[in-house]
Amino acid sequence: MSTPTRRHHADGEATTSASDGSRPGPDPRPERSLGLRFPAGFGWGAATSAYQIEGAVKEDGRGTSVWDTFSHTPGRTRGGDTGDVAVDHYHRYLEDLDLMKDLGLRTYRFSISWPRIQPDGTGQPNQRGLDFYRRVIAGLHERGIEPMATLFHWDLPQALQDRGGWESRDVAHRFADYAAAVFAELGADVPGWLTINEPKTVVQNGYIYGHHAPGHRGDPDAAYLVAHHLQLAHGLAVQALRATAPHGRIGPALNLHPCYPADDSAAARAATRLYDGYENRLYLDSIFRGAYPADVLADLGANSRMVTAIRDGDLETISTPVDLLAVQYYTPIYVTADGAAVQKRPTSNASWQQIFPEGMYDILTRVTRDYGRVPLTVTENGLPTPDAPAADGTIDDAERVTFLRDHFAAAHRAIADGVPLQSYHVWSLLDNFEWDEGYEQRWGLIYVDYPTQRRTLKRSAHWYRRVIASNTI
Repeated sequence: MSTPTRRHHADGEATTSASDGSRPGPDPRPERSLGLRFPAGFGWGAATSAYQIEGAVKEDGRGTSVWDTFSHTPGRTRGGDTGDVAVDHYHRYLEDLDLMKDLGLRTYRFSISWPRIQPDGTGQPNQRGLDFYRRVIAGLHERGIEPMATLFHWDLPQALQDRGGWESRDVAHRFADYAAAVFAELGADVPGWLTINEPKTVVQNGYIYGHHAPGHRGDPDAAYLVAHHLQLAHGLAVQALRATAPHGRIGPALNLHPCYPADDSAAARAATRLYDGYENRLYLDSIFRGAYPADVLADLGANSRMVTAIRDGDLETISTPVDLLAVQYYTPIYVTADGAAVQKRPTSNASWQQIFPEGMYDILTRVTRDYGRVPLTVTENGLPTPDAPAADGTIDDAERVTFLRDHFAAAHRAIADGVPLQSYHVWSLLDNFEWDEGYEQRWGLIYVDYPTQRRTLKRSAHWYRRVIASNTI
């Protein structure tokens, strides 16, 4: 999942203010049925990412990633936490697959670690790394769960970062080589592929705010050059699948934030339009319309590194037709007349996340209205709660049940209004390493006791099992 991603301001920071610091209490009856039935065959699932769950960072030929480097740099993560062990999924994947089957998951979205496949980011693939994913994919099929694999969930090989990282156009082409190698080895068994997870988070949190690897701060000129190269890498990967495994479906995974004016002024509406350009249209327009938004390009300036890096044919590559769009929704953004983001809704335990289920409906219908009827999947949606086992060992995360129920209901309404939503992956299957927040925040349906790695289904997991079984909320 992602922390908030917001357009830069003059001081390089996003501005937030609280209109109401309160948080909603848990619904006392969150499991009550709303009587909303989903289409037959709807893909109920859950999601994870490699660095957040796998551990085993030095086993079986895996190379070093930027997140290994970042998390081992003092002061970068809460408590100095790292993903060295995470939740030990690399060794416990069979147990985790059985938990997925117990929940009744129909689809599982996970990511492939680039440095586990190409330790230095180039060259022949590491068969021991590929074998791990072969075992995971085979285990999913054996349990009747459809795999959906993400090629890049932020764990860039450090060797490529040392050569310029995503500021280098060459890395986009190295990503295409990596993608082609993965497709050649695994493509026949994976029906759904995602290219780049949340390019916006890499751009903003990695290069403007410095919260994420590689940890650059206050460098918007580099950040939007990175945006272009990530989009180019996406398009090249789509082309690689078409050439290697033509029967697979592929698309991007974009974290989309519906943007609303903070007041009724014309100035707030104008500022919101530009903010939306950086948050959403920069990525959607290039993929689905073959052009970057003119207002964003004008705001960046003709001499910006991004604008000057665009070559003939780049937008045609980026807009290579896709088969699906993965939508990740966590929070709305409210924009003032001066372009600042402010709080208008109650927040979760992650202070950046404003709870607004209606935003799910708005973003799904907006994408379909503005970009056509591309099949959609929700690949991340969830919230952290202060989970702790009670004396009897149960974990009562009623707030998560309420959150998911209300967001499912918003998605159901979008489907009823014609949105071609095919599946929904809750973030996350397991508590895990939450990037710069370390192990402080728990986002999982399944509680992990980190010292023992014992897994326990939370109240939300038991509720979700019933949702899946009945196809109804």
